[in-house]
Amino acid sequence: YMKLALWRLRLCNTTMTDFRHRLFFLAALVFFMLPVSAQHTAVKTNALYWATTTPNLAVETKLARKWTGELSVGWNPFAFSDNRKIKHIAVQPEVRYWLCSPYAGHFLAAHLIYSHYNAGGINLPFGIFPELKDYRFQGDLGAVGIGYGHSWMLPGNHWSIEAEIGFGVGITKYGKYECATCGSKVADEKKTFFMPTKAALSVVYNIK
Repeated sequence: YMKLALWRLRLCNTTMTDFRHRLFFLAALVFFMLPVSAQHTAVKTNALYWATTTPNLAVETKLARKWTGELSVGWNPFAFSDNRKIKHIAVQPEVRYWLCSPYAGHFLAAHLIYSHYNAGGINLPFGIFPELKDYRFQGDLGAVGIGYGHSWMLPGNHWSIEAEIGFGVGITKYGKYECATCGSKVADEKKTFFMPTKAALSVVYNIK
């Protein structure tokens, strides 16, 4: 885990300015990987997240009769022409309550998010974060949210399709830079805001 943490720091050109976030990252990995067992585990990937050029993977395991726990990780190390990028690593632990039985039908969810990001030069649709087009932002984000989803089992009982949407409150602290490579810092800022915390359309493989 220490090697993984050091690798994560190098990826986004960050420093040890906020060590408590790194501890949260490691604690989430340990806590949610421990209960994984052979009783029923699912491995999945979010197609909507891939559409942002972000490779991602999630593992979900049964905790009780109607409860499951999930840990998802997304990592985007890519930079494009003119220093356009949405580099980040994001970790999202989630607990789900299934209205019928796990892995099928409707579910309610509660989740946390931690992300370190280095993004700029991106023109998002619908006027979302308009400053991202002209500036580069590097910092940390933490959020808590609730979600609703549904899972559709496909024939054969191993593959399924899952959709989920979530909303919550986020807190972010970041440096704002001129968008050119190694541009000067314009400001240090901290914001609290309502935000979508999850938008997923996932392909799921169920391991019985």
